[in-house]
Amino acid sequence: REKWKKNFPFYYVQIAPFKYGNNNVGALLQEQQTKFMSHPNVGMVVITDLVDSVTNIHPSHKQEVGYRLAGWALAETYHQQGIVYKSPQFKSAERKNGTLVLDFDNVPNGLMSKGKTITGFYVSGEKEGWYPAEASIEKNKIVVKSKDVKDPAFVRFGFGNTIIGNVFSTGGLPLCPFRSDNWAVDQSKL
Repeated sequence: REKWKKNFPFYYVQIAPFKYGNNNVGALLQEQQTKFMSHPNVGMVVITDLVDSVTNIHPSHKQEVGYRLAGWALAETYHQQGIVYKSPQFKSAERKNGTLVLDFDNVPNGLMSKGKTITGFYVSGEKEGWYPAEASIEKNKIVVKSKDVKDPAFVRFGFGNTIIGNVFSTGGLPLCPFRSDNWAVDQSKL
């Protein structure tokens, strides 16, 4: 941008879930890719749902990846209206009666799950200890709880090298992996 003296758009694809092996940082790289979207004129395509196998680093649904990238370009660069192109992103969590109520950006018409049981959520109390969470969708919010955590304080979704969640916007785009904590991550457990 500096060299060309133009605010070029940068649209990129978040890395896919993959069995990166011990001591790899796939989840942390996804997190950094998400944080990069805070820069102006930058957009990221989430493809956690386009993976047939976490042992194949190349997602097989490449045409869908291309459509999602095109959505960003058409909406942001060429200003076409009515295009669903942004994946839902975590905004905040509120503690409420032994649950966490999660709020999201980019969900104008709500959220949905593909499957009877929502997967990919983990909660922890004030002292780190992660447990699978039950999740329910309430329009554009998600409520999470766990029988193993009396008063959840933090939540993670899809935060692991091979976790494939099943929560989507009603427009069909997958929820971006996230975590609400900022604890150091044991890279050998990802």
